[in-house]
Parts: sequence; structure tokens; C-alpha cells
Amino acid sequence: MTLTGSGSAYDPPADPAPRRSTAPVPARVSQYGPPRRIDRRVALVTGASSGIGAATARRFAMDGWQLLLSGRDRRRLEQTASGTSAVVLPADLAAPDGPRLLAQTALHTTGRIDVLVAGAGMGWAGPFTAMPHTDIDRVLTLDLNATLHLVREVLPSMIAAGRGRVVLLGSVAGCVGLREEAVYSAAKAGLAAFAEALRQELRGTGVGVTFVVPGAVDTAFHIRRGRPYDGTGAGLLSPGCVAGTIWEAVRQNRDEAYVPTWLTVPGRVRGLAPGLYRRLLNRFG
Repeated sequence: MTLTGSGSAYDPPADPAPRRSTAPVPARVSQYGPPRRIDRRVALVTGASSGIGAATARRFAMDGWQLLLSGRDRRRLEQTASGTSAVVLPADLAAPDGPRLLAQTALHTTGRIDVLVAGAGMGWAGPFTAMPHTDIDRVLTLDLNATLHLVREVLPSMIAAGRGRVVLLGSVAGCVGLREEAVYSAAKAGLAAFAEALRQELRGTGVGVTFVVPGAVDTAFHIRRGRPYDGTGAGLLSPGCVAGTIWEAVRQNRDEAYVPTWLTVPGRVRGLAPGLYRRLLNRFG
């Protein structure tokens, strides 16, 4: 992963001097022309430059969805989009206006977003006391804050349409709390609580929330977080496996999905036998 509705038109800001942002502006989308009307189902996938996001985009493309692909690396986004009708929307979600600009551009491009797959994220591995304050902010900004702001921007169009689904990408770290990944664990645990609370708020609107919890995945994420995966390679999931789970969860309107399914066990043990859970975590976590 990189560090990186219906009928909603893009209305240019009334303020003649809009807020400045460092987020890249998609070159393929005019800010002033009328919004396009797309009849096919539309999925906006963030973190689509590589890893789970790219694999998820390809899986949705196989079923004929119109894709909007976002990430910081235009070249990699174009590689993901190759052979499809996907529209590339480079954006830096960590920038102050990044989520708002991406949502507006996406809705302006297609006139609707049926599914948002929030796959952008980053990690940091090492003792918490050694973690620079700037990196604490970066992880929380991208993994938690930016996701919440993007969902906030996309949801009104879904609610107005009476349909849609938000897919949030969690992690086993958010379920068990991994040593030397304290901030990343906190961010993913926050997403889990957000997903549950938002799901309750959206009851009766036609809009659903899916929370996907994968184990360790074979992507460049582990290198970028500052420490390669220290388990055996055989224990890593493929991005395609996670993408398939995301696809099935959306197709079946599921609230949660764990990859692999046994990842539901730690949470159950924690609730039923917290003492045993902590002993196991101290030994294996």
C-alpha cells in the first residue's frame, strides 16, 4: 500500500480564492465542464498504485465496473489501469485538502460513486519511544484521519442515492495490538470502531459499511514501514486473495470479512478469556 453516489454534480467553490493544497490535480478532469453521467457501477479505490488496492481494482474491472483509481504515483496508477477504462486520479490524501479534492473530482468525473474502497495506508515498525513525532502524525493522518475525511466527503451522495457501500481496510494489528507497531495498531483499531459506529448511523439509508481485516500480505508495505516481514514467506497472503475477499464482501453486502477466516479467533478469545489472551499475546505477539 502506498503512502500515499448518484447524481452529485461538482459545484465550483463560491470563494474566488479556494484553499491551497499540495494534492496533485488530476489532469484528465476539467474543473469547469459538466459532470459526466456513467451508467455502469462506479468504484473509487484509493491506494490503487500497488498491493491490495491495485489487486482490488483489477478484480472489480473483471466484472465491468467503471473504476476511479487514486494514489500518489501516477505511473503506477496507469499500470494498474492498463487494459481497462479506469480513470486515474492522482492525489495525496495526507494533504489538508486531499480527501475533499479527490471526492469532488471523482464525483465530477462519473456523477456517482457506488463503492468506495479506502485502501491507502502506511505503517511504521519499531519501539514507540523511538518513533519520531512526525511519523506518529503521518501514520494517524493517512491511516485514520484521511480515511474519515474521505468517507465524510463521499457519503452524502450515496445517502442521497439511497445506495452505496464503504469498504474500510483494517488489519490484524488493530484486533490484537502488535508490539512495536503501536500507532499503526491504534489507527486500525480506530477504523474498526468507526466502521461499527457508522454502520449503525446508516441503517435504513441503503448505504452499507464493510470492514475487511487481513493478516500479513505479500506487498511492499512491510519494507516501507521500515522493517521487512519477519515471519515465513509461506505465511503471507497474496494481494489477489484479499482483493477476492473484498469483492465477495461487496457482492454479498457483508459487514465484516477476515482473511483468513481464523483471524476472528483472537477477538473471541480476548472477550471470553482476557487473561489467556494476554499470555498468548506475550508469547507470540
